[in-house]
Amino acid sequence: MRVAVCQLNAREDRAANLAAAGELLEKAAASGADLAILPEYVDYLGPGAGAPKPEGIDGEFAAHFSAAARSLGMWVLAGSFHETGPDAERTYNTSLVFDRGGELAASYRKIHLYDVEIPGRVSYQESRTVAPGAETVVVDVEGVQVGLSICYDLRFPELYRRLAMAGAQVLVVPAAFMMHTGRDHWEVLLRARAIENQCYVLAAGQIGDHEPGRTCFGRSMVVDPWGTVVAQAPDTVGVTVADIDLSRLATIREELPSLANRRL
Repeated sequence: MRVAVCQLNAREDRAANLAAAGELLEKAAASGADLAILPEYVDYLGPGAGAPKPEGIDGEFAAHFSAAARSLGMWVLAGSFHETGPDAERTYNTSLVFDRGGELAASYRKIHLYDVEIPGRVSYQESRTVAPGAETVVVDVEGVQVGLSICYDLRFPELYRRLAMAGAQVLVVPAAFMMHTGRDHWEVLLRARAIENQCYVLAAGQIGDHEPGRTCFGRSMVVDPWGTVVAQAPDTVGVTVADIDLSRLATIREELPSLANRRL
C-alpha cells in the first residue's frame, strides 16, 4: 500500500483551506497513493470566534472530502473537523475516513484533550470547547487494519496498545502539534508508538503560523514498525509519500515478538 501524509498551513479562511487540502490530495493521487492523510482541523485553524459552525458527519465537510475521495479514487482520512457535540458549548474533534467510492468507512472522536498551561509560553484548554470521545476505532482499508487517533492522543500509549490488540497494523496521527513541544517530542513519540506496537505510524501535521499566536511544528512523517523514519516532510506545505511493506511488519513481529510476549 502506498500512503501519503499531507502537510498544510490551515488558517482562518475555510474555503482557502479546503482548496489547499484538495490540491494536496490531487498530488497524493498523482503519486499513486492508495491512502492520504490530512492534518487535524484541516478546514480551519484560527480564532475561535471565526470557527465554522459545527456539523454532523453527513454535513458539508464530509460531502467535500467524500467527493474528493470519489473523484480521485483514493482512500482519504480527512484530518479532523468540528463535529456537532453533546451540548451547545462543546463540539467533538472528529476524523472521517472515506473509501475510494467516497463512502464513509469510519469516524473517530478525539479522546484525549489538550489542556496545557505553561506560564509565558502557552495557554490552551481544549476541553473548554471540545468534548472527549470514548470509542477506539480500527478501520479495514482494503485488508490493512488502520487504527485512528488525533494529535494529543499521541502522548497516551495505552490507546495505541488497545488499537494494536484490536488488530491495527498501521496507526494514523493527524495533528496540529505545537512548535515548542514538537521540536523535542514529536518524532520521539511517533517512533515510540511504532516500536512498542510494531506498527507503521503515519503522521500528518499542520505547519507554520496560525492565528492567534500559534505555531505548528510540521515534520509529517512515516515510521516503520522498527522505529525507522522512512519518509519525512520538509518544513513546507506539501505531500510526502511512502510504501507500506506488510511483509516487513510480519517479519519484525515474528523475530521480536514483544506483542506476543506481553504479560499485562
